[in-house]
Amino acid sequence: MKQLLVPILLFFVLKGAAQTAWFIDGYHGGIYGHIPPWQTKFMVEKLAQYPEWKINLELEPESWDSIAVHDAANYAAFQKLMTDQSVNARIEYVNPAYGQAYMYNISGESMIRQFYYGMKKLRQHFPAIQFTTYSSEEPCFTSALPQVLRSYGFRYASLKNPNTCWGGYTRAFGGELVNWTGPDGTSILTVPRYEIEAFKPHSIWETIASGNSREYVQKAFAYGIQHPVGMCLQDAGWSFGPWLKGANETGSNGVYAPTKYTTWRGYFEKIGNKEAKSWRFSQEDVQVGLMWGAQVLQRIAQAVRHSENTMVQAEKLAAMATIWTGATWPANSFNDAWRTLLLSQHHDCWIVPYNGKKNDTWADKVVKWTGFTNHISDSITQTATRQLSGSAGAYVRVFNTTAVERDELVRYGDQLFRAKVPPMGYVSYKLNALPLVKGAVVTKLENGVYQVETDLYRLLIDPAKGGTITSWVAKQLSNKEFIEPGNRLNELRGNFYNNGGMQSSADKVAEVEVLENGAAEIKLAIKGSIAGTPFTQTITVQQGQARVDIHLKIDWKDNPAIGEYYDEPKDTQVRKAYYDDRFKLLALFPVDLSSQKIVKNAPFDVTQSKLNNTFYNRWDSIKNNVLLNWVDVEDGKGEYGLALFTDHTTSYTHGENFPLGLTIQYSGNGIFYRNYTLDGPTEIHYALLPHKGTWDQAGCWAEGTKWNEPLIVTTATGEGQRSLLQTEQGIEVSSITSVSNATLVRLFNADAKSPVVKVYLGFSAKRAVQVELDGRLIKTLSIHTDKTGRKWVEMPMPRFAIRTIKFEHV
Repeated sequence: MKQLLVPILLFFVLKGAAQTAWFIDGYHGGIYGHIPPWQTKFMVEKLAQYPEWKINLELEPESWDSIAVHDAANYAAFQKLMTDQSVNARIEYVNPAYGQAYMYNISGESMIRQFYYGMKKLRQHFPAIQFTTYSSEEPCFTSALPQVLRSYGFRYASLKNPNTCWGGYTRAFGGELVNWTGPDGTSILTVPRYEIEAFKPHSIWETIASGNSREYVQKAFAYGIQHPVGMCLQDAGWSFGPWLKGANETGSNGVYAPTKYTTWRGYFEKIGNKEAKSWRFSQEDVQVGLMWGAQVLQRIAQAVRHSENTMVQAEKLAAMATIWTGATWPANSFNDAWRTLLLSQHHDCWIVPYNGKKNDTWADKVVKWTGFTNHISDSITQTATRQLSGSAGAYVRVFNTTAVERDELVRYGDQLFRAKVPPMGYVSYKLNALPLVKGAVVTKLENGVYQVETDLYRLLIDPAKGGTITSWVAKQLSNKEFIEPGNRLNELRGNFYNNGGMQSSADKVAEVEVLENGAAEIKLAIKGSIAGTPFTQTITVQQGQARVDIHLKIDWKDNPAIGEYYDEPKDTQVRKAYYDDRFKLLALFPVDLSSQKIVKNAPFDVTQSKLNNTFYNRWDSIKNNVLLNWVDVEDGKGEYGLALFTDHTTSYTHGENFPLGLTIQYSGNGIFYRNYTLDGPTEIHYALLPHKGTWDQAGCWAEGTKWNEPLIVTTATGEGQRSLLQTEQGIEVSSITSVSNATLVRLFNADAKSPVVKVYLGFSAKRAVQVELDGRLIKTLSIHTDKTGRKWVEMPMPRFAIRTIKFEHV
C-alpha cells in the first residue's frame, strides 16, 4: 500500500504544480508619456504591501533624471530595491530602449542606438542593473531583434503585447516557448503570442492573455502549455497596484486561480519549460498598422528619416576627420543629437501624434527634437568637411559616406558634373576642369507627348493623361518596356467619397513645364489636378543615372475626405475605414512583369512577401504592408524588377490585378478616435529604379543607401583622393564612430556572395577585434597586408548579419 501511495501523492503534487498560471505585471510609460510625480512612491509602497507582487518595467530611462530630483527619498528606496538582480528579484527592467521605439519603422542603426543610450542611462541610476529579457507593452518588434538583443547580452524575449494592441501585434504561433530566429540565423528563447491566444471579442486592443482569464489559461493547458503566462504592463499612473487582485484567493472577475506574479527573468529561469521549437520569424509576422497616409504621420516619418540619414553621415565624416587630421571626436555633441533623435522615434509620436497640450503635442515635439538633431549634425558635417578640405580654393571636393565606389552626377553651384568617388572617402576636381556630361534631351512630339531620352532610358509623358508616364524603355536592359500597353505610371488615384468618389489624375489634362533640358539632366514639372486640387510632380532623369527621382507636392486648399468611407470609430467595432489602402490616395506603378512577387526591406532584413495582397479592413486581420526604405516588384522568374524608394516609412499596395502603389494620403477619422486632417501642402520625395535580375542582383540595398546618403560637395584648397575603408559588394557600413583612441566600424551583410568578407583599410591600426554591441570581445582579427601594401581584415559574416570591428590605434 505504501508503495502505491507514493506515486499517487507525486501525481497530485505534479498535477497541482502544473495547474498554476503565471502573470507578468508592471508599468510602461515615462516622463514624456504618462508618469505622475507619485509613481515611484506608489511602486515602493505597493511592493511592500503585497510581498508576492513582482513588476516588470518599461519606463523611459530619462524619467529617472527627473525622479531623482523631484522625489529623492523614493528614488533612493527604489534604487535599493533594484540592487537585487537575482532570479528571485521582484523588479526587472524589460525594455531599456531610450525612446520606446516601435523598431520596425526606423533604421537598424537607430535600433542599436535605442538600446545603447537607454542602457547607458539606466546604469547611471542603477549600477547593478542586468538586462535579461526584452518585452514591450506595444508591438515594438522587428525581425532582426534577436541578433541585436543577444549582442547586448539579453537571453530571453517576449512577443506578447496583450493589453495594448491598438497598433498591432505579432502573429500567433506555437506554445509555451519558441526559439525566435532572426534573418541572420540568431535565435533567442521567447514566449510568443500563443497559437490559442485569440483576440478578445468586441475589442480593438486586447488579447485574451491581458488578464489571465479562465478561458485563456484553460485553452493553454488544453494546448499542452504547462506554464501559461499572461501579461499587462500597466500605464504608469494607473493606481490599481497588482493587476489581478484576489485572483489567487477567489478567481474573481473571470481571472484564473491560482495565478502567481513573476518577472520575465524568473519565468524563464525557474518556471518555463526549456524545450522550444524554432520559429524562423519573418518581418510579415509583425502585424502592425498605423495611420499610413495621414499627413501628420508623414511629416513625423520624414523628419525622423532625414535626421537618421544626416546623423550617420555626420559620424562617418567626423571619423574621417578624426583619423586623417587628428581632429577631436565631438562625443558630447553626438550624444546630444542622438538623444533627441531617439526621443522622436518614441512609439507615441507615431500612434498618438495629436496627444498633448496645444503647441506641445507629440507631433510638435518631433519638430523640436529632430530640428535640434539636424542643427548639431549639420554643424558637425560642415566642420568635418572643412577640416578635410581646408578653406575655399581652386578645387571641388566630393565626399562619399557609403561603402561602395560611386560614379554619379553632382552639382556645384549651377553646374552638374560627374564625380567618381572612392568608397568612404573623397576625390577632388579642379574648378576649371570639371568632368561634364552630355546626352540627355527632352522633345515635345507632334502628338503633344514629351519624350525624355538618356543613355539608359526613353520615357513618354502624356499631358492628355494627367502627365503620367505611358512608356518606359530601358535601353541597356535589352530595350525592355516596363509599362504594359494601355497602362500608365505615376497616376494618382483615390476615393474622395464626399467629392465624386474614386478620382484619377489621369482624367484631367496636365501642363508639362521643362525646368531643365540637358545635357546632363532632364527635369519636368507635371502640373495637374485631382478632385479639384492642384499638384506638381517634378520628375528628374539624369544621364547615366539608373534611378529616377520624383518630388510630389499637393496644394491642398481645404480638407477633403479621402478613404473608404466616413467612419465613426468605436471600441467594439473591429471594421475600420482607415486600414484599406485601396481607397486612399495612391501613386500607382503598373509594370509589365508577369507572376509578380514583392520584396521589401526592414531594419537589417529583406523579406520576400508571402501575402496574396496587402489589403485588410479589420483590426483583427492586420497585414504587414509596411514600406521602410524600399519595396521591389519582380517578375516570377526574377528577370526584371522595379524598385520604389521613399523618404519616409509608410505603406505600399499590391495584389492580384492591383499594381504596386505608394500610399500618399488619408484624411478622416482614425485610431484613438482622432480626426486626421490636412492642414497644408503635402510633399513627398520618392524614386523608381527599373532593373535586371532580383533585388540583390540589382543591389537595391546599396541603391537605397546611396539615395539616403547623397554625395556631399565642398570647395577645397588642393587635389587628391582618399578612402577610409572599402568592403566587398553587398556589405554596407552601418556606422563608423570613434571612442578612446579606437574606431568602431559596424557592417551589415545585405547581399554579399561570400560567407567570409574582407574589409580594406585606409588607415593604420595596431589591433583589430570583433566585439559585441555591448563591447564584449569576440575574437582578435589578423590584419593582413597584400603585395601593394594595402591592409585588410576578414571574418565570417552570414547574410543579414551585423558585425562590429574595433580598430585600436594606440
